[in-house]
Amino acid sequence: MSSLVRLGATLRSGGRLLAGVVRNKPVVRNAGGGVHIEPRYRQFPELTKQQSRQAEILSGFMWFWILWHLWHDTDAVLGHFPYPKPSEWTDEELGISGEGEE
Repeated sequence: MSSLVRLGATLRSGGRLLAGVVRNKPVVRNAGGGVHIEPRYRQFPELTKQQSRQAEILSGFMWFWILWHLWHDTDAVLGHFPYPKPSEWTDEELGISGEGEE
């Protein structure tokens, strides 16, 4: 029974939507009264204490996330390969010509 009620409500709202489109009825926006934050030219917006606290918590969590993964998964930053030892490179790999050649 409840599925029939939901189906009926869906069909009614869809019918209203189509009727509004067919009649070219103007859309009424119910945003509720004007600008919530007045724009201020070349001045910082005024933040509430709650907004400031939320920003601190969010940025703290972001840095925790970055530093945690940097410490525990360093390969993601530095690469997944063993770093070569420069002392084992040959002169040819370094681009140094032989002593007899110039």
